[in-house]
Amino acid sequence: MSLRVLHFGMGPIGAAIARQVATRPGFSISGAVDIDPDKAGRDVGQLLQLPSTGTFVYRRLIDALEKAKVDVVVICTSSSLAKVMPQIVEVLHARIPIVSTTEELAYPTPENRAFIAQIDEHAKRVDVAVMATGVNPGFVMDALPIVLTSPCERIDAIRIDRVQDASARRLPFQQKIGTGLSVSEFQEKVRTGLVRHVGLAESIHMIGDALAWNVDQVTDRIEPVVAQKDVHSDYFKVSTGRVCGLVQDGVGYVDKRPVITLHMEAYLGAPQSYDNITIRGSPNLEFRVLGGTPGDVATASLVVNALPKVVAASPGYHTMRDMPLPSFFGGQSKETGPHA
Repeated sequence: MSLRVLHFGMGPIGAAIARQVATRPGFSISGAVDIDPDKAGRDVGQLLQLPSTGTFVYRRLIDALEKAKVDVVVICTSSSLAKVMPQIVEVLHARIPIVSTTEELAYPTPENRAFIAQIDEHAKRVDVAVMATGVNPGFVMDALPIVLTSPCERIDAIRIDRVQDASARRLPFQQKIGTGLSVSEFQEKVRTGLVRHVGLAESIHMIGDALAWNVDQVTDRIEPVVAQKDVHSDYFKVSTGRVCGLVQDGVGYVDKRPVITLHMEAYLGAPQSYDNITIRGSPNLEFRVLGGTPGDVATASLVVNALPKVVAASPGYHTMRDMPLPSFFGGQSKETGPHA
């Protein structure tokens, strides 16, 4: 029996997740939900440019939950936990587990701890699990470096560098890094929170807690990358002098000492993409992914591979830190039984 998945949010990432669910063994699509009127009522398979699935896109979550047979819901609607909170509550009322790409749900921080405590309490009350994951936060800048500290007898500091040529990334990603703006427009959107990568604080706290460090301060600095020549992607033509992306640094402090540094560069035309993890301690370690971890396919894959683990997990709120070791799911599981 396949895990029956309801997809809430059919933007680029939501659609990428649904496409994997439709084509990988062990999963089947129960339906989808999206507020776009052009998607409502359509066959999910046809929307994904795949053969018909016999399931449909609903405008309202309540209709999908009432009409579809669902084992787990994937929520891909917003980075903001406050905005997603009513959606989570509605799914939990139906007693269905959740995997989400909501970055602010990835790990408790001082700003989101109250929301997450409510989610944990509600999920335990209805006997299901809730988790958020993705490539970042969820893997490259937190779960992976945590695993890499395992052979160390002492850790003094950790630095993760993620550098990406954003030209091949999806439109919403290019928009949230400020592509095409003037410098003054960029600075204003940073001030209002519309331009930034969400999740560095969550990753810093995940690493700090895993290492039993009391992270008492987190800073987040964002600067524009200004095009030195005309650059373009499928969505933008950026002329010289305008913004083609950003540099963002999140730093976690313990007793006023910077011990966790997350450095991210994402801009059109970056000459080299890579992920680099540097652990300073005993022993010193360095790990590099040449070409970087592809953000969109990796996020979709992390969500899909997490589905059977979350369905089998104990009730309550979970993170990538406390779940079983992340891995590819090939279609059978001792926890959930054989899948067709």
